Order: sequence, then C-alpha cells, then structure tokens
Amino acid sequence: MFTREVRYTRCWIGITPTYVVVQNSILAPVFRRPLNPEAVAEGEKILSAALSKIESFWLDDNRPFLLSENQPSIADLSLVCDIMQVKLVGETDWNRLLGPYKKVQQWIENTRNATNPHFDELHKVLKELKEKLQN
Repeated sequence: MFTREVRYTRCWIGITPTYVVVQNSILAPVFRRPLNPEAVAEGEKILSAALSKIESFWLDDNRPFLLSENQPSIADLSLVCDIMQVKLVGETDWNRLLGPYKKVQQWIENTRNATNPHFDELHKVLKELKEKLQN
C-alpha cells in the first residue's frame, strides 16, 4: 500500500500539466497573455506520461476506480476533474490526448456514472466556459 501512495504522489505531480495545456492555449488570450505552444507541447508530453502511469499502474487490474471496487474516492474525483479541464481545448485535442488510454476513458466514465447527476452539473460549467471562449 505504501508503494502505491508514493507512486500516486508522483503521478499527481505529473497530471497537473492539464493546467499548463489549458492556460497556455485557450485561456492565454483571456488573460492577455500570448499563446505558448512550447509550454503546451511540454504540458502534453507530461500529461501523456501521467495518463500512461494511471493506466498501467492504477488501472492495471481493471478496477472501476483507483482505490476501490465499489465507489470513487477523493483521488478519483480530484484526478478526473483535473483531466476534464482538457475538454476546454476541444474534442479534437481531447480525443488526441486521451484516445490511446482506453482504461482512463472508462475510469472517467465510471466516475461520472457513479457521481451523476452531480458530475454533469459541475462539468456543465466547463462546457459553458468553452462556449464563451469560442465566441
């Protein structure tokens, strides 16, 4: 168990690049900052490594959630919400970044199903923000 906790910390540090991707692509103009494709590329690289670690270590035994068979934990909720920010950059990038990670996609869907209608209600804000940014 201790090993998983240590590895989870490393994985969490790796997953924070979702902010880097979103901030340096779609949100940069909102804050009057230039787009930074180099930061986006680096963020995507680190995000990909983190998603790979989640898929190969945390979801390797096909459990529906990171720490439990029965219900999502705060770890599931926190990581899924962080990853969902990638939806802001669009479906094409979402599919490109998460497409290779079928277990991660299923885990996101499991977390969504277990927490609905609250999950969809909360993430409706992301959809509204995305629509505003595109107009």
